[in-house]
Amino acid sequence: MISYGWVECRGALYPSGLPDLDYTLNPYVGCQHGCVYCYSRSVLGRRDLAERWGSFVWAKRRLLDRLRADLRRKPKGVVGVGTVTDPYQPLEGRLKLTREALKLLEAYGFPASIQTKSPLVLRDKDLIARAGFDVGVTITTLDEILAGRLEPGAPPPKARVEALRQLSASGVETWLFYGPIIPEVNDSPETISQVVKVAVEAGCKTLIYDKLNLKRWVLESLSPVLESLRPGLTSRVRETLAS
Repeated sequence: MISYGWVECRGALYPSGLPDLDYTLNPYVGCQHGCVYCYSRSVLGRRDLAERWGSFVWAKRRLLDRLRADLRRKPKGVVGVGTVTDPYQPLEGRLKLTREALKLLEAYGFPASIQTKSPLVLRDKDLIARAGFDVGVTITTLDEILAGRLEPGAPPPKARVEALRQLSASGVETWLFYGPIIPEVNDSPETISQVVKVAVEAGCKTLIYDKLNLKRWVLESLSPVLESLRPGLTSRVRETLAS
């Protein structure tokens, strides 16, 4: 059961520590996708919320007002949309916060790079193409069963692949994010080959990959899935990533 609510927005654009991004923009707090490996649970800094990750989504009240104010006073730069929460999770279908934020970014001439796991992004493909924004879609595995365990609330991989294809066909610059790569889970040569093939066939300009980020509370969340796949895998994953 997902709990929905609102939280006051103190600011919209924040400095980014990620490569090629100047700012971050996250219209929501929490994420319905509930990915067991997600490091975003640690960003909130509270164990109770980390343990409930995937069961709550809070929309940011007055986000658009704050964003408009930031766009007027900040130097132009690339905005990463959805760096710690999926900007196209189910609630976006009703609230359209992401869509309205993208309109503002376009109006003020700020480039945007969007990352999502959801085909809901296709709703805005005309806006995205017109503004020249790029879109990255995360694919951790093409194994539907494994994806269901790692990303229980997220759309299936085949829907994400189709979203990439349609975006590319619409003239949107696309990229595939392969990650997190988890030792002994989705790092086999076969998996890598499949993901690369999908990126090429979907018309992606770039493939970006990254290893599992073991921030606070991540391994605790991931461990039950790891142990169900192979007993003792939690320790091996920890040791491999530490080496």
